[in-house]
Amino acid sequence: MTKENKKEGDLMDKIVSLAKRRGFVFPSSEIYGGLANAWDFGPLGVELKNNIKKLWWEFFVQKRDDMYGLDAALLMNPKTWVASGHLRGFSDALVECKKCHERYRADILEKDKKENYICPSCGGIEFTEPKQFNLMLKTFLGPAEDEAHIVYFRPETAQAMFVDFKQILDTMSPKLPFGIAQVGKAFRNEITPGNFVFRTREFEQMEIEYFIKPNEWEDRFEYWLSQMKEWMKLVGLDESKISYLEVPEHERAHYSKRTIDIEFEFPFGKKELYGLAYRGDFDLKSHQEASGQNLEYFDEKASEKFLPHVIEPSLGVERTLLALLISAYREEKTEKETRVYLDFDIKLAPYKAAIFPLMANKPELVKKAQDLFHGIKKSGVYPIAFDDGGNVGKRYRRQDEIGTPYCFTVDFQTLEDDTVTVRDRNTMNQERIEVERVPEFLLNKLK
Repeated sequence: MTKENKKEGDLMDKIVSLAKRRGFVFPSSEIYGGLANAWDFGPLGVELKNNIKKLWWEFFVQKRDDMYGLDAALLMNPKTWVASGHLRGFSDALVECKKCHERYRADILEKDKKENYICPSCGGIEFTEPKQFNLMLKTFLGPAEDEAHIVYFRPETAQAMFVDFKQILDTMSPKLPFGIAQVGKAFRNEITPGNFVFRTREFEQMEIEYFIKPNEWEDRFEYWLSQMKEWMKLVGLDESKISYLEVPEHERAHYSKRTIDIEFEFPFGKKELYGLAYRGDFDLKSHQEASGQNLEYFDEKASEKFLPHVIEPSLGVERTLLALLISAYREEKTEKETRVYLDFDIKLAPYKAAIFPLMANKPELVKKAQDLFHGIKKSGVYPIAFDDGGNVGKRYRRQDEIGTPYCFTVDFQTLEDDTVTVRDRNTMNQERIEVERVPEFLLNKLK
């Protein structure tokens, strides 16, 4: 292992450790030994995820006048997945090591000089012939467990937007171009999930299906690429770690004329973070043929009917969260220690501020700090933390590690002149401001 690889591996270990220690991400059902590659998002992880989704919804949906939201069911009529091609073609090549019987996706295995697969677990080179393994998670609807009652947890959020396209047309009367947006869970029975929350069997997607006239796709594609770049800058992803891969024709979905994978340099390698695809009219055409329903759009100006084409920006919540943790992670040498902090924008930070009484055993300081705490929340700034555990230095380090931008300390001077100390997370600079100005101070930072 090279020094660079070890350094990146160490960073990933630090991120995983911090995420568990500070309440961002926990191993799922850990008291029972856990479940492989399943993760629960703790109190701070939930806040960070919700902040990501809220910013995405504001940026891509609420601030626009051409977008319609949707929250569709996780279970859909199985005919959906026949029409979309998922039951037939949504699969990976699976191989099994004959020595240790571990199973892997064939495309991720390394090969030796003789082009034999190498088992990561035992080093064996004898494998079974590749078999196609469908990634759909299957269950049964109702009391009977037979083929007639099989349904599938959706492997993507996209198909619901195509299936509900007609209902959006009928109820909202949108004009092209327009989009349907959705944030929701999807499930894939991955053969080899891993790398913390990067690849899991249960995950959330933030997706848009943007419907356009066929001859406009090239300009619209470039426009949505620029919007995704603006989003990444807005949330604070490290631009030096971002790259754009034009997916070659032989690797694209058969219906796509252009696909770009937006990649991020994770500690475990450069991997896909987001995707932007031109899907043509494949989906609407497939569902129109399978359902017998007319899904055409009527253009009043041109007095013609046609199936719109689609541009699809697709973003993952968990991958965004992981990329943000990596982008925000900082280590800074001080005289006595190495200070760790997360450089989150205040809009993403799980806590917007923390309130400290200088000493927890002084009732007058605690009461004043609690009054400030509740006053800030009443002003509309939340969540915030009330922290009176340990000395102030330890509290600063704790809040630094979870990315809290500002800490306000109520001390004895507060009792005299009604001012508090505010400390900036990144610079550690401190200044005193009036207690009554604290809510306004935070509200201005949140604009």
